[in-house]
Amino acid sequence: MNRIHRRALLSAASLPLLPIAARAQSDYPNRPVRIIVPFPPGQASDIITRLVADELSRRWPQRVVVENRAGGAGAPALEAGARAPADGYTLTAGTSGTLGVNPSVMQRVPYDAERDFAAISNVAMVPLLVIAHPSVPQHTMQALAAEARARPGALDMASAGPATSQHMAAELLMMRANIRFNIVHYRGSGPAIADVIAGNVKLMTDSVASSLPHIREGRVRAIALCSARRVPQLPDVPTIAETLVPGYATAGWTGLVAPTGTPADIIRRINTDVVAILREPAIANRILSMGAVPDPMTPEEYAAFIRNEIATFREVARAANVRLEG
Repeated sequence: MNRIHRRALLSAASLPLLPIAARAQSDYPNRPVRIIVPFPPGQASDIITRLVADELSRRWPQRVVVENRAGGAGAPALEAGARAPADGYTLTAGTSGTLGVNPSVMQRVPYDAERDFAAISNVAMVPLLVIAHPSVPQHTMQALAAEARARPGALDMASAGPATSQHMAAELLMMRANIRFNIVHYRGSGPAIADVIAGNVKLMTDSVASSLPHIREGRVRAIALCSARRVPQLPDVPTIAETLVPGYATAGWTGLVAPTGTPADIIRRINTDVVAILREPAIANRILSMGAVPDPMTPEEYAAFIRNEIATFREVARAANVRLEG
């Protein structure tokens, strides 16, 4: 058999495979899809991810199930997501901590936040803010910063724990505003804000979701938002960027990623449906009621956003020497 004839036969033999591959992607999903969440049930990212999963299940011919894999600052869950087959049937809830912060604060990270994942869309931004006990005489971020400059390290600021989004927001604020607080770490936002309410610590960087009920009841006072823009839940509270540090912006967030190599048309299909869900008024209102803000993006926008978050938190981690074991 001559070379030309053999090449023709090989080409002909491969032709039926192309429609099969295309059909496998065009009828996606043809079996259940799982989303790995790196936290236990009940946390904000879990609740928001489950909301999106339920809505996708209504739109798709297959169920979307959430699998919680807590522990290890989310690293084991992200590793499992990165190593899953790149076929669109295993997605991961990527967050500000697991994708933005971990690469710079953990000595050994079992995944590459930039190379191992294909971005789909952010889902929700969890705005952060600086709050104070009602007895604090400073009512604005400018006044609080002036006091911190006059007495470096004398003002205690509660943190939900080392390398949390709340902690990193405070470190970024200190770095950009050239001020110094004494960070007091707690095991979670709940114990931290309880001490602020009691007046044992007078300041905290917390999430709107956690602090909003206490703000409305007058147990704590909102000073300024860490987010780039004001949020619907607290429309009269200014941002740090407005009042003290132009360009300052940080927040918690949760989105969806897939293993690198997932076909682009599957990424687009998931993105299209997730964005449509987040733009439904009923869904948007439910997310807002949780203290978060719907934040749909294109895959390209989300990938660029993740890269920027990694760069920002790398700078913060180095300047503040923030480290986590793992």
